[in-house]
Amino acid sequence: MNRSLRTIPLLLLIVLVAGFAWRLVKPADPAVHSTMIERTAPPFALAPATPGKPGLTSADLADGKPKLLNFFASWCVPCASEADVLAALRKKGVRIDAIAVRDTPDATTAFLNRYGDPYTRMGSDPQSAVQISLGSSGVPETFVVDGKGVIRRQYVGPLTAANIPGVLEQLDALR
Repeated sequence: MNRSLRTIPLLLLIVLVAGFAWRLVKPADPAVHSTMIERTAPPFALAPATPGKPGLTSADLADGKPKLLNFFASWCVPCASEADVLAALRKKGVRIDAIAVRDTPDATTAFLNRYGDPYTRMGSDPQSAVQISLGSSGVPETFVVDGKGVIRRQYVGPLTAANIPGVLEQLDALR
């Protein structure tokens, strides 16, 4: 057998090991991204999540003003950690609507009393039907929605202080 033919299996093994090593160094993104980016939110109408606060409909997302749509739950630990960031955005004039996922009115009210309520409108999604239709896979997640109800950006996981400048820039660009 020719000497160059005997090195082919060794070269294939080196390429295979290099491929595995590359995936270890740069793992795949574990986040599930929405397929609704750059698409209009599908029609929905959610009842209020808490007494005294209006519910949320898809028409509310298309009222001519860009906003954030935040998915959260009272049982979600990272949702509590993002509460200060949402409050800071609200103080800067950002409109934030919310969908409470798989939650009860009492638990949602207790969460808002403890961590603050930056939301203008808040719908209850007890079976996650609207969450799934918008392409959200968990909580917390936040979408940037333009004034026509088109989803422009998705943040998977809790917003942090580092996200504030980018969120403000995106909303300003949509005005």
